[in-house]
Amino acid sequence: MADLARLTELFTAEAEALGFELVRVKLTGSGEERTLQVMAEDPATGQLIMDQCAQLSRAISARIDEVEEAEGELIEGAYLLEVSSPGIDRPLTRPKDYANWAGHDAKIALSDKVDGHRKLAGELVGIEGNVVTIDDRKAGTVAVPLETIHSAQLILTDKLIAATQPLDMSGADEIEEFEDSTEEEKAED
Repeated sequence: MADLARLTELFTAEAEALGFELVRVKLTGSGEERTLQVMAEDPATGQLIMDQCAQLSRAISARIDEVEEAEGELIEGAYLLEVSSPGIDRPLTRPKDYANWAGHDAKIALSDKVDGHRKLAGELVGIEGNVVTIDDRKAGTVAVPLETIHSAQLILTDKLIAATQPLDMSGADEIEEFEDSTEEEKAED
């Protein structure tokens, strides 16, 4: 198992050195099908373009290699490194996200029930201190301690699309996709 707090610390330093802010580090999947997802943003745009993703990916890969050479394996087994922008319906992972996106619809999953609810969805009111408030569509206004939030994400709405800077697609037309060879093609080679 990987120490996500340690990885987040390492990747935050790499992102900040490039002028980016780390949004989330998450390890998903199991066995040989694991993905280490690193989301970051350029504070000026709220996104990363392809070149920035590639730049951060190289920096993170080099840092992982450097630390593993000195200290041993950081992430046991095989995994795919995925560096991306958070997207329009972004995860809310930092206190400032709840302030910045107040007035937009969000869904929140809680680790423990608050006022009888484990899932909330509605307009995000904001954050005060360490308490996030949401106008849930069913429960009304609910205030939840930040530490009880397991995950939160913006909901894609017309209002969110209108409030979001157009995505910069620079470099997207240069992406090459390769399909895996089938067993028959391999046998022919």
